[in-house]
Amino acid sequence: MDLTRHLDAVLFDKDGTLFDFAKSWSAWAVRVLDELAGGDPELADALGRAMSFDRATGRFSPDSVVIAGTPEDVAGLIAPVLGTEPDALVEVLNGAAAAAPMVEAVPLAPLLEDLRSGGLKLGVATNDGAVPARAHLEGAGVFAAFDFVAGSDSGWTPKPAPDMCLAFAEAMGVAPARVAMVGDSLHDLHAGRAAGMATVGVLTGPAEAAHLEGHADVVLPDIGHLPGWLSSGTRMG
Repeated sequence: MDLTRHLDAVLFDKDGTLFDFAKSWSAWAVRVLDELAGGDPELADALGRAMSFDRATGRFSPDSVVIAGTPEDVAGLIAPVLGTEPDALVEVLNGAAAAAPMVEAVPLAPLLEDLRSGGLKLGVATNDGAVPARAHLEGAGVFAAFDFVAGSDSGWTPKPAPDMCLAFAEAMGVAPARVAMVGDSLHDLHAGRAAGMATVGVLTGPAEAAHLEGHADVVLPDIGHLPGWLSSGTRMG
């Protein structure tokens, strides 16, 4: 199949895109909040409310900072509840995130091999930290499939700023217009559009299609539909 008809590269968000957000992060959030609260359920509930997570249902609010924010953003919200400084929590959150068991949105290895065999360069731009990002990709056995991996602490302004997107295009030596940014949140889509890239929304995060439509060139159920869409000849942007 001709995957390079209109593209030279694809840049993926991580959480909610490569990995199913709810299946990967809900149980993790319950465990981490309990640990931070020292087993105090009222404090754990308060921490959950601070980051828009309901411990009782295991659900994140669609506007939760955890969905598209950075570890620093999350730490800034929960630090006042704990009576500590945000900087002291970032390393704790990154360490806990690196150990979180990820659930692939679709089988990643064959999908990424399919895209690479079509001549596409692949990258990851996540607002998670670089250490957890690498740990999750290595855990899935797909780190080597990517030509570029950037986290919120890799030296570029996090999404929705276009900096990581533009850095990927520059590193790959391709024009931004020949890159697709694929993600599950408006942060991803806004970053891609600001960089002049095609934008692809997916529904493996908390956002519904209506939330993403109008900000994406196409909204797909998951990234498993990406090769078929690319080979259809649909012109993006």
